[in-house]
Amino acid sequence: MGKPLIVVESPAKAATIKKYLQGEYDVEASAGHVKDLPEGSLGVDVQKDFEPQFVVMKGKKRILDHLRKMASQAPAVYLAPDPDREGEAIAAHIAEEVRKVSPQVQRVLFHEITREAVRKALESPREVDERMVHSQLARRILDRLVGYQISPILWKKVQGGLSAGRVQSVAVRLVVDREREIEAFVPREYWVLTADLGRLPPREAQGFSAVLRRIGGKKAEVADQGAAEDLMGRLRQARWVISHIERKDRKRAAPPPYITSTLQQDASRLLRFSPAHTMAVAQRLYEGVDLGDEGRVGLITYMRTDSVRLSQEALRETRDFLRETFGDAFVPARANLFRNRRSAQDAHEAIRPTSVLRRPSEVRRFLDRDEARLYGLIWARAVACQMTPAIYDQTVVDVEAGPAEFRATGSVLRFEGYLAAWRFEKEPDRPEEGAEEPEPAEEDEGPVGALPADLQEGEDLRLVDLRGEQRFTEPPPRFSEAALVRELEERGIGRPSTYAAIVSTIQTKEYVVKHEGRLRPTELGRVVTDLLVQHFPGIVDYQFTARMEESLDRIEEGDLDHLVLLREFWSDFESLLKRAVREMRSVKADAIPAGVDCDRCGKPMLIRFGKNGTFLGCSGYPACRNTREFIRDGNGKVAPKEVESPGQCPKCGRDLQVRSGRFGRFVACTGYPECDYKRAYTMVEQCPVAGCSGHLVEKRSRKGKVFFGCDRYPECRFVTSYRPLGEACPQCGAPTLFLRSFRGGRTVLCLRENCGWSRRERAQGAAAEEAR
Repeated sequence: MGKPLIVVESPAKAATIKKYLQGEYDVEASAGHVKDLPEGSLGVDVQKDFEPQFVVMKGKKRILDHLRKMASQAPAVYLAPDPDREGEAIAAHIAEEVRKVSPQVQRVLFHEITREAVRKALESPREVDERMVHSQLARRILDRLVGYQISPILWKKVQGGLSAGRVQSVAVRLVVDREREIEAFVPREYWVLTADLGRLPPREAQGFSAVLRRIGGKKAEVADQGAAEDLMGRLRQARWVISHIERKDRKRAAPPPYITSTLQQDASRLLRFSPAHTMAVAQRLYEGVDLGDEGRVGLITYMRTDSVRLSQEALRETRDFLRETFGDAFVPARANLFRNRRSAQDAHEAIRPTSVLRRPSEVRRFLDRDEARLYGLIWARAVACQMTPAIYDQTVVDVEAGPAEFRATGSVLRFEGYLAAWRFEKEPDRPEEGAEEPEPAEEDEGPVGALPADLQEGEDLRLVDLRGEQRFTEPPPRFSEAALVRELEERGIGRPSTYAAIVSTIQTKEYVVKHEGRLRPTELGRVVTDLLVQHFPGIVDYQFTARMEESLDRIEEGDLDHLVLLREFWSDFESLLKRAVREMRSVKADAIPAGVDCDRCGKPMLIRFGKNGTFLGCSGYPACRNTREFIRDGNGKVAPKEVESPGQCPKCGRDLQVRSGRFGRFVACTGYPECDYKRAYTMVEQCPVAGCSGHLVEKRSRKGKVFFGCDRYPECRFVTSYRPLGEACPQCGAPTLFLRSFRGGRTVLCLRENCGWSRRERAQGAAAEEAR
């Protein structure tokens, strides 16, 4: 008889647990799911009450054979995939196989990978939770029914290779709807009046600024320049006097510990991580990292959670650490407790360090850069959440000038409270959460800044300057990846385990693209969304999708039978499928009117879908074969791109034009198909490599990513994803600099080896958009 067998998902987790158990157990990894519905068919028999037809996944037969062999020699088998629905399903599938050779099969949950947590979990095994398995099964079948039934219709009506998803299609709709909000938005002019005020002798050096808040007791609304100039003319003649002063303490409470969505949002905002990258790094921290003499240790608790609850052990350790490190003033009398959202499952704790005693500075040398930065973020948030509030001394000053009231607000940090955690053990390149901006004022309280301490009610002031600034109302901002995650969470769409995958999938499927850190729908995303809204309104309805998530939770809680949910869904969905096959418009055959005319024959242009993306094609085809690339303007209207002509065709003498294809831009003859001349598109920018005489070529990878390489390849292997600029390096003289764009800013940099010159720039409009 062998040792008891523990089966986990990943080899990294297996290595960590094996170290803890010191040879008492065999620990093996399943490498994720071992069974799934077949790829080539629906795999769900709707006539037999949605009976699933699970098959062993490609490459997993060898793993299952090995697990069965190990289980046959083990006195007991403990199934320990991740502690969530997916993990429960994996455990159920492995249990089906190993029970053939071993009757002693039980489930254990590792919420954190530490020596104590692992041993404690092994002391409390349980059976596989059938309710969790049924909940996951219902989700899997729903996703398969939607994806495998709608996708073939889209292949026939729009373009081959498309896919629809129960949650991904809703996420795309959010992006499409937001884009149309922006396009339909009509800016409204308004003016902001700011007064620079001086004090009378002997305090004339202690001035301050205030902003117009009210006129005649009502909220100020200055619509245009004429109204602003008229009002300013009257106010310049008015008496300016302090009418009211309010001095108060403003407390800023500690934030809750991280859950999956808030971790993804802060990692995006502070570390520039995508949601998918955040989860990949967090997975490594959870599964275990080699800390030298201490060996492999799981540094954080399970990272897929929607609960802000912390264990009593974690609270005690954190509060003891705070008293010793910061002092009693930073520790509240009772532990800070936070309320979960109503939809939270509360199956796991919040995301926290497995021990706050492992300070970021102590473990940083064992981690790669991204692991260290994310661990530092999680550690600081877990410490901060159990600290006292930050306290600000706030002064609000109201100034009367005739019928107008101006307001200024002064705010000074008096006690750091939880903000101290963000400066403690802070990495040099990580921004401080919560401490990088001043204490925010209430709505309409005016600018926040230092105010003279001795201002008095009734004090007369002198007007130094009065200025008006024209502004316009702005549309809602496009979603960043993190903002889309927040929107999905707030609407109850998806779950912690799915957010990152959703955001990645809609970009991989090319329904959405990321431009300067913000998500925009592609033409394909618009068209598919419109068709789904018309023919499958429930599938892309926000509330319907949220209710479906609630139903899946009810299955897990034992309040709903999964077959009841599937039957109800299918009864409506089946009729919609039949109708869509008959009635859905064939975009592939009819194309979409673009609202512009052909520049060659004058006939209407149509938006068409090809294997290389969307383009404008003349409705007079085949008599007129004119095609154009296009963009949409700020109002969503189609506008043909200007055709760049790099000269005449050497074969027939007609104009050449720059076109875009599957692997990037190229130069082709406008006489195609009569003339098939074609060559690679070479940019005017020179290769930055010293001694190279080549020019840069724009290319596209097989996954659709744009990059730039030297046209002298393979002699010169220079390649970059940064866009070239027609500007020389002021430091080394390289002929081309490159632009690296990211959310909120841009960096111009030199890529010549051993140079390192760079210049930070602020992207146009980024500051305003980021502030919103």
